[in-house]
Amino acid sequence: MTTTIRAAATPPRTGAPRAGSRPFGLARHSLSLAGRSLIKTLRTPEQLLDVTLQPIIFVVIFVYLLGGAISGSQHAYLEFLLPAIMVQTVLFASIATGVSLNTDVEKGVFDRFRSLPIARSAPLVGSVVGDLVRFVVCIAVLFAFGYAIGFRIGTDPLSTLAACLLTIAFAFAVSWIGVLLGVLMRSPGAVQGTAFLLLFPLTFGTNMMVPTDTLPGWLQWWVGVNPVADVMEAARGLIIGGPVAGPVTRSLLWTVAIIAVFAPLAVRAYRRRA
Repeated sequence: MTTTIRAAATPPRTGAPRAGSRPFGLARHSLSLAGRSLIKTLRTPEQLLDVTLQPIIFVVIFVYLLGGAISGSQHAYLEFLLPAIMVQTVLFASIATGVSLNTDVEKGVFDRFRSLPIARSAPLVGSVVGDLVRFVVCIAVLFAFGYAIGFRIGTDPLSTLAACLLTIAFAFAVSWIGVLLGVLMRSPGAVQGTAFLLLFPLTFGTNMMVPTDTLPGWLQWWVGVNPVADVMEAARGLIIGGPVAGPVTRSLLWTVAIIAVFAPLAVRAYRRRA
């Protein structure tokens, strides 16, 4: 006598949503991973050396070595320079996002993330959001040191806060370029070197140290199309006074455009690497 046992077919689950597709799932997972990034920073405070010492070093070098020769007055040059230094140092701080992400990828941390029921882009978003605290620390240190040596705001606190938020927003956008490099490059050193090669002409090829009309014609053209120059002009106008409508508008457009281009590219590169 032969007994045939047929296993009941299990119907596929078509209605169960993925963890990353639930309402606010991406935001919740990203914030959790941003907290992880913040804890890493707090446990290794030496990671903050670039955002605490670097702004001070740049101000000292440029103001006290070049201020008298360029502007005739170190105090006047400090007023002109500090808003631009804020933009430059915060952008340099954004490099750490790509370096840290590449380190986690190489150590296999992101392999663990891929096994969790979270959105694929959550580790990338969390890394970028978690490093926002570095930008805040950088700006706070810069203004504290600037005030200690004589810098004063020429507009009002709300305008200055707007300048800081605009700078952080633009650095957030540039961080996605670092994320893309962190996913594509094979070592943290390669990420850092490539990022510096990209940022140096963008930050120093501006009117950061001298007015635009003192530059040669070809460099004036570059300043005119350089998004970092727009952010520096916007920060100057909001902090010490000057035209703000045009620079702020262009800075916001650049911020949105950079995020729209490089955030999807970074997520796609991460998925391919996965």
